[in-house]
This record gives sequence, structure tokens and C-alpha cells, in this order.
Amino acid sequence: MTKVVPPGLPRLRRRARRSHKGEFGHVLVLAGAVRYTGAAYLCSQACLRTGSGLVTLGTPRSCYPILARKLTEVMTMPLAETSAHSLAMAAHARIAELLRHVNVVALGPGLSRNGQTGRLVRRLVKTVKLPMVIDADGLNHLAGQGSVVRQARGGRVLTPHPGEMARLCGVSRSVVERHRAKVAQRLARAWRCVIVLKGHRTVVCDAAGHSYTNTTGNPGLATGGTGDVLTGMIASLIGQGWPPFEAACTGVYLHGLSGDAAARARGEAGLIATDLLDRIPSVIRRLQR
Repeated sequence: MTKVVPPGLPRLRRRARRSHKGEFGHVLVLAGAVRYTGAAYLCSQACLRTGSGLVTLGTPRSCYPILARKLTEVMTMPLAETSAHSLAMAAHARIAELLRHVNVVALGPGLSRNGQTGRLVRRLVKTVKLPMVIDADGLNHLAGQGSVVRQARGGRVLTPHPGEMARLCGVSRSVVERHRAKVAQRLARAWRCVIVLKGHRTVVCDAAGHSYTNTTGNPGLATGGTGDVLTGMIASLIGQGWPPFEAACTGVYLHGLSGDAAARARGEAGLIATDLLDRIPSVIRRLQR
């Protein structure tokens, strides 16, 4: 059943006067590696801009000083790292402690393709009971690992671009591009998860056969970092209590609207991911009206 309007949109209600931060979810972002601190920053900020009450970023120890300085409103946690300055298996114990205090996990932006980091990713995807949004290198570590996602103990939302989707499915990118909806639906059913296949007319599918094709967005979004923003937006909505499929559909819709607002202000050429961050709250406010 294909949906035209993103399900869940009526959930964008105005907040009650007596609201407090504990009512709007706590997101744990596991992201970053040497050279890729920007991805961790964008994902964490997107969570806050989409309405999360609290955000904690777990990042490799050597990345911590950079991100702690940049992310004023985010709680930052230095974690054990590999010799390549990416998350190490030794970080698992500390992550397990952090998981006791959060509602959802955003995993993958800027993690790198280090093998030890990959083992940590697969362990977390399989065993964490909380819902999880997986993007970027988190996805690359799952190529050929469908059983890991099928055995997951919590809801999983995967957000691949066409190249990542091709690696997950073991097909060529051209096949993905020619049969976007069919490929996304097939993987969602096979892996029992929500798939967000990014690109022009982003497709969202779940294992039950529901699908949504997005109509917002513009070519200005074809720039580094916008996917990291989307990951944070979807995770934020899940943390606020939205079901994963509804969060994914509405997150994609809001992401595109924010990109459209940024393009109107700055033009499509030269639009950057941080331009979206500044416009998310006003887009949400407009929809709430």
C-alpha cells in the first residue's frame, strides 16, 4: 500500500506549556572517526533541531576534543578507539552503560570502514533492544550480513543511498536505480526492517508492505552531510515516541522541506548541510500551524 502523504504527520503537535526535556526523547549518536567529525556533528545537531530533549554523542577518544567544543548543547562521551582512531570493540562496555539512559540509537555517520569497528557495529545492531537508525559506514559494515539485521532485538531503520543499497543487496547500482521501489521493498521484507532508499523521490518501505515515495527536496541536497542530517532527524522522531516507519516517512518529508527552504534562501548551487539545520524548526512550526 503506497502512501502519498507521510504517515505520522499529525503527530507534529505543539508542545504543552508544562513540557520538560524528558518528554521528548534521549538519542544516543554513535558516530565519527578521524577525518569524519563533521558527520557526527551534523547528525547530533539534527536530533536537537528536530526536537529531541537530550542528545548524547559517543565518539572516538581522539575526536572528542573537537566535537565537545563544537557541540555546546550535546553531551559528548569519549570512547575507546582503534589505532586508526575509530570506535573499538573495547568501547562496547561503556556504550552498554549509555544505552540504559536513552530511547533510540543513531549509528554510522563517519564511523569509517575499520574492521574492528565493523565487528562492534554488527554486535550492536544484533543485540541492542532499542530502535536504531543505521546510516553510512554502519551500512557498509552490514553488506552481506542480512541475518544480523533479521535477528535484531529492536526496530531497525536503514538509510542507504543507491551505492550503499547496491552493496547491501549484492546487485549493481544501475539495477537499484532502475527498480528503486521494488529493490527497497524486497530488502525491507527480507531483512525485516524499514528501508529508506535516498535519492530523487526517496522511497521508504517496511516489512509489512507499506511504502511511501517522497515529493519534497531538490538537487541542492546532493552534497556531503545531508544524509547525516536525515539520520538525526529520523532518530529524533523515534526518540519522541514515533513508530519507526512513520518517523522515517515524516523525517524524509521534513528533510526535503528544509532543503527546499534553504534553496529558496540561498539557491541550490552551494547549498550545504548546515543550511538545513537552521531551517528544520521553522518548517516544523509551519506544519504545526
